[in-house]
Amino acid sequence: MIKQKQALLSGILLVAIAIMLGALGAHGLKGKISASSLESFKTGVLYHLLMSCMLVSINYGHSKNPPKYFNTLLLIGIVLFSGSIYALSTESLWLQEGSLRFLGPVTPLGGLSFIFAWILFFIQQLKAKM
Repeated sequence: MIKQKQALLSGILLVAIAIMLGALGAHGLKGKISASSLESFKTGVLYHLLMSCMLVSINYGHSKNPPKYFNTLLLIGIVLFSGSIYALSTESLWLQEGSLRFLGPVTPLGGLSFIFAWILFFIQQLKAKM
């Protein structure tokens, strides 16, 4: 289980990394990978950035106690979902096509990690006294 301070610092760093990867996709990968791979890369950046911003937001005073495992699930989701998309969409630049085929099933596991994190948060808020 990841503590709030660790999650906050990780989130801040991950936002910076997502911005850098977004710039790489917009300027460095255009014309070097297929249009569909570039779209996939952008999807990876979008979810990476959204979930990283939520890590910062929720752990920087918005919620005193995020649900147990919330931070861990978001971080796992970023690595599995966005990480696998980054690797798969840029594979042709550094490996033989099809070398990373095994990562295909990893992407949905990252998505499930995001979903479970948000369901935990929903349940916590449902139970919270306002």
